[in-house]
Amino acid sequence: MVMKVYGPVAAVCPQRVLVCLVEKGVEFEVIHVDLDAFEQKHPDFLACQPFGQVPVIEDGDFRLFESRAIIRYIAAKYADRGPNLLGKTHEERALVDQWLEVEAHNFNDLVFTSALQLLILPRLGKLGDLSLVDSCEKKLEKVFDVYEKRLSETNYLTGESFTLADLSHLPGIQVIMDKLGMSHLVRRRKNVNAWWEDISNRASWKKVMKLMD
Repeated sequence: MVMKVYGPVAAVCPQRVLVCLVEKGVEFEVIHVDLDAFEQKHPDFLACQPFGQVPVIEDGDFRLFESRAIIRYIAAKYADRGPNLLGKTHEERALVDQWLEVEAHNFNDLVFTSALQLLILPRLGKLGDLSLVDSCEKKLEKVFDVYEKRLSETNYLTGESFTLADLSHLPGIQVIMDKLGMSHLVRRRKNVNAWWEDISNRASWKKVMKLMD
């Protein structure tokens, strides 16, 4: 059965889902949602996602939104395929959840706010708040300092295996590297940079990047 993913390939949250599907070898179909035309706010889409955000998946009769909930679902449903992305023990699974929470609340919000001010608002003809971007960059410095220390102890955020915790960072760090002019946040940190070079060169992520061509 082909899983349907509603959302633009170029958007961060759909990318998080797509790379998980590729890692697990799950066949999928992308149903494009034009965010610039505010299709995510149309009544038919709101019937699927009441908050008007992407992505949404349809897996047969089952529908789910929120990208981190979706990747947990995919990793659990297809646990027998591809790499173990959830951890093998209760402790490993708890660490995956811990770092997913860090990504969602300590990292992603800062990247999204910066992207909103530098990329999205100007595209809509509005001025972004550069002082807010500067504040986010300073906070990201501290977040990456935490990552640098952690990654001096282990190759990946939860240990010696690539998991959802690492996977979930891929879209946001790609934005930092390519679009926000903040690549120094990664490049100046030996362990963070080595981690990024590792995870961003996975075949799954390269395939998702090619979907945007």
